[in-house]
Amino acid sequence: MGEVNIGPAARSQQLAQLESQTWDLVVIGGGITGAGVAQQAARRGWKVLLVEQRDFAWGTSSRSSKLVHGGLRYLKEGDIKTTLHSVWERERLMREAPELVQPQSFLFADCKGRKPGRWLMQTGLMVYDLMAGNHQAGGGHFYANLARTRTLEPGLNPPALRGALVFTDAKTDDARLVQRVLLEAQGDGALCLNYVAAEALELEHGQVSGLALRDAVQGGRYRVRARTVVNATGAWADRLRADLGAKPLLRPLRGSHLLIPHERLPVQHSISMMHVKDGRPVFLYPWEGCTLIGTTDLDHRGDLNVEASITNAEVDYLLDAVNDQFPQAHIGRDDIISTYAGVRPVVDDGQADASKATRDHVVMDERGLITLTGGKLTTFRLMAQDAMALAAPHVGKAFARDKGVLFTASTHRPTWSPAVRQRLAARYGSRANAWAASVAPQELEFIPGTHTLWAELGIAAQWESVVHLDDLLLRRTRLGLLLPLGGLDHVERIRALAEPFLQWGDDGWCAELARYQTLIAKHYALPAH
Repeated sequence: MGEVNIGPAARSQQLAQLESQTWDLVVIGGGITGAGVAQQAARRGWKVLLVEQRDFAWGTSSRSSKLVHGGLRYLKEGDIKTTLHSVWERERLMREAPELVQPQSFLFADCKGRKPGRWLMQTGLMVYDLMAGNHQAGGGHFYANLARTRTLEPGLNPPALRGALVFTDAKTDDARLVQRVLLEAQGDGALCLNYVAAEALELEHGQVSGLALRDAVQGGRYRVRARTVVNATGAWADRLRADLGAKPLLRPLRGSHLLIPHERLPVQHSISMMHVKDGRPVFLYPWEGCTLIGTTDLDHRGDLNVEASITNAEVDYLLDAVNDQFPQAHIGRDDIISTYAGVRPVVDDGQADASKATRDHVVMDERGLITLTGGKLTTFRLMAQDAMALAAPHVGKAFARDKGVLFTASTHRPTWSPAVRQRLAARYGSRANAWAASVAPQELEFIPGTHTLWAELGIAAQWESVVHLDDLLLRRTRLGLLLPLGGLDHVERIRALAEPFLQWGDDGWCAELARYQTLIAKHYALPAH
């Protein structure tokens, strides 16, 4: 297995490799789509380079709804293919990475006069279960009468409640899923670099032959040769395509979320609902010690180079949804720990209603630039194989779709408690034992108010290509979302654990703290009211 996600001292050595060979495949974009392509190609023995202009999972892949779901809503819209593929891939991920991708029970309130009605929803769930191979009587879902609903989820009391449908999907930590896939890619020989921007395509005889790259950390510029390039930049995909004169393809849509303390709304299920005002699907569920509420679905017209932020209208919209389902909870703005917003790369199919735009992915070959965009978190492996099928002729290698294992087996130490074992295996997979070998016992305690171990900070700083403080607190760990003030109440201990590996010094830490505080205030806190 190759070297993986090494720390700051090795970055120069990695950069020196860029111009040393012709790459079979260069992947632009370090979200789940690009990570999936790199993993699938490296496992087949291709020479793979992945570059990301910001941090790994900086864009949509750390700002999703964290759900690995089969797409029940797409079944309702008649998109059988997307639903079927999503269900199969959800089951695969739960089998292969059970600590990271976990089942999540859902509860959909049955209210007199609200759509969809019980029988339509139940019919859809029967088909949903059959797709997942759940053939037993009653499938994996059931109907709870009013009394049982109130036992399952005390406090749930929307108008005209008469029962609920209960079913199962899955959830994850999206940024950590990206890291796990990158870990597999790097273990199979892929070189993956964050903060390296693709500045321009290079052409020979009208075909893409390489890229001009710039290292955003040290400022170096590089020209790399590639047999083919995969554009996996998500909502940014049209920008690279414009270098070839291609017409825009995407409709960027913003999805915003709230996190509140779990004790303020201690739900055990994901509460799935249709918003009382417009009938859009909204949900809330327990995640990482908080209750996560989402999502909106709006055309995003802001600058894609600036982090997306929630608006006051979106805050009110999500709070209205919660308080419709839990009217006695009186959840308000003062309860909100943090917010986040992501921009989805949705293919523009001309739908007037953003929520009805197709979530299927698109893959196309434009003169050796393979663009892969759209789609869903759950189906990243299938999307990657579609891109490789187009890339293979350029690379000069045979390609066959397969159902090979995505993740190598996780490791652990016998002395770890079950909770610690699950946590470290979820985040580091086959590297858990080695990376946590020298962790002090007190670092295997959970940070108050979260499911995060103190050890995760030092491990990330040493092994996971941390360049900025927000890499550490918003993506390697999620403390910036889970704790008030972005987790800065713990800044001294955070520094003590991370500084031995980051070696920023006093001035560096002060600069990173100021940068991080500005970021949290602008993009993760409540907007000014």
